[in-house]
Amino acid sequence: MWVGIISLFPEIFGPFLKFGVIGRGRHSGLIKIDFWNPRDFSDDPKGAVDDKPYGGGPGMVMKAQPIFSAIEAAKEERGSDLHVVYLSPQGSPLNQNVLKGFLEKRNILLVCGRYEGIDERLIEHAVDEQISIGDYVLSGGETAAMVVIDGVSRFVPGLLGGETSAHDDSFSDGLLEYPQYTRPVTWAGHSVPDILLSGDHQKIADWRKTESIDRTSKRRPDLLKSRTLTEKERKVLNKNIEMSNE
Repeated sequence: MWVGIISLFPEIFGPFLKFGVIGRGRHSGLIKIDFWNPRDFSDDPKGAVDDKPYGGGPGMVMKAQPIFSAIEAAKEERGSDLHVVYLSPQGSPLNQNVLKGFLEKRNILLVCGRYEGIDERLIEHAVDEQISIGDYVLSGGETAAMVVIDGVSRFVPGLLGGETSAHDDSFSDGLLEYPQYTRPVTWAGHSVPDILLSGDHQKIADWRKTESIDRTSKRRPDLLKSRTLTEKERKVLNKNIEMSNE
């Protein structure tokens, strides 16, 4: 997996890229990350990358030219088939399916905005997709880029400790993940569910599935609206509805 990042502040990513899954991925060569700073491509004598917005208004807007030149430089180095993603609160919501799609493209270029945003002409003519990590505004796209990199890296084959780790994560099958427990069996007077100590793998799998459905129906019922429910899922959902109406 290769990820390119266009950012005015690439140094922000330093610690993030050194540790955990990302650090292991870079060390093993499974993930490669490169940077382009728009300041290095500005045609302004003073190296300016932003200017006042036409029509008036607060703040500054990032100019199209420096970012476009950075994108072209990345394509020249990596190839013209880069998938250019602008991280924006106006983009489509990020989810597991979007992350899997990024992995399939193999080469994505993340554009991190700053200030009041980017000249719309650059977005219209040089960006393939806009992605949002939530309905809120950040100071820049760097934090959102880290979220994308962290999320997509979990799907890179051979990177996680267990091959089923990513498959079991919340949202991977449209449901929230089941509750997890570890040693000791009893902590602060609270015990691990007996079923997890039974050694019966089928019963454990059934219990986990039921818990996932139960949690999703209580905490994120919106996820179930776009899902074709199995008979078992429907029973659990109906049971929760009956209990909430009592």
